[in-house]
Amino acid sequence: MKQKDFLGRRAITATALGAAFMLVLAGCSAGETGQTVSAPFTGEYTGPEVELSYWNGFTGGDGPFMETMVSEFNAEHDNIKVVSNTMQWVDFYQRLPAAVTAGEGPDVGVMHLDQLATNAARNVIVPIDDLAEELGLTSDDFTEEVWDAGVYKDARYGIPLDVHSLAMYYNTEHFAAAGITEAPTDAASFQDALDKLQAAGFETPFWMPTRWPSHLMNLSLLWQNGGEPYGDDGATFDSAAGVEALEWQRSMVDDGYSPSDVAIDSQYVAFKNGETSITWDGIWQINDLAQSGLPYAVAPIPTIGETDAVWANSHNFFLPRQSTADQNKVDASKVFIAWMSEQSAEWAGSGMIPARQSVRDAGALEGLPQEVIAGTIDSMRFLPPIPGIGGVQAETLEIAVADGVQGATTPSEALKKAADSATQLMDDNKASFGG
Repeated sequence: MKQKDFLGRRAITATALGAAFMLVLAGCSAGETGQTVSAPFTGEYTGPEVELSYWNGFTGGDGPFMETMVSEFNAEHDNIKVVSNTMQWVDFYQRLPAAVTAGEGPDVGVMHLDQLATNAARNVIVPIDDLAEELGLTSDDFTEEVWDAGVYKDARYGIPLDVHSLAMYYNTEHFAAAGITEAPTDAASFQDALDKLQAAGFETPFWMPTRWPSHLMNLSLLWQNGGEPYGDDGATFDSAAGVEALEWQRSMVDDGYSPSDVAIDSQYVAFKNGETSITWDGIWQINDLAQSGLPYAVAPIPTIGETDAVWANSHNFFLPRQSTADQNKVDASKVFIAWMSEQSAEWAGSGMIPARQSVRDAGALEGLPQEVIAGTIDSMRFLPPIPGIGGVQAETLEIAVADGVQGATTPSEALKKAADSATQLMDDNKASFGG
């Protein structure tokens, strides 16, 4: 997944989501009983030929891998034809609610983990506990965090395909010139690496972005400091842990390791062009960097705080609500999800980490760059399943982090103001989303 795809998803505002979801609310009462998913899942589909519409947002370097898997599935199933409808994630999340309400939604789809609760609350997607049970999928084959995050109000809405987190990329030629022989792992070794890089002539070795993915860095550091960004009563990212995280980010500018105003994408482009020595970005950049010819290596982000933790997300398969259910399509869609989950080793080629431990244990990541990141999968953290949290975060935390990094206000003031706004938005969402 290229960064522009994630930027598109990030750019979805609460207003855009709200407008789309109001359409869903208008149609929920009429369609709530239309979806029939109670028939036992046998693991096979023996019905008549069906064509399934499959929606996804894999428009970047991950797209060809997904299309290959879809083609292989079709080749193995004579009575099921899956047709992909691939679009930018921003368009996906805007179009899906209205399409489902109009009876023009997909038969099956995949979305980010942090969108499941929002779509479940709006009755856009339906529970799939029966599918998980019939597949024998439990938390035993997943990390507890990613498995539990797919549950909203005691019902499961997603089957995880992968996990993807932030990682640290570093220029191996720069490191060699600076006499650095190992990737930094904590605050002290990271500081030491930056000082050695500067001494070797790399003036600003670690650019701190003002926006994407700066707030993901902030969340990672907050978790490392023992904090949580959101709770039952509202936003808590303005805690001492959050303030300390943002102060550290600002210190990269104050101490001269980063320019003062790094625009979106600039830090990644600069790293890719060999202008900087280190960058923190998602593992979705692995294939892009491999194709660039840059001499680089990837490692987990250092533990700047006291606890190993890093922001992560996950792609999850889902079933949308249908105004008029076709049980044959429902059953065929379940077969498709089951097959994709079982074949997720192939998906590792996209740069992602298969969510199932059994797939990883079978060697799916052997020799791949993200193998070292998968070794820290137990430290990956996910946003809580709170409806509307993506829009809340875009309007509050992202802005506060930008203001703090730029020095427009102090980290404490920026986070306090944003947390108050976030708590109010979360309260509003409780009424809008039904508690």
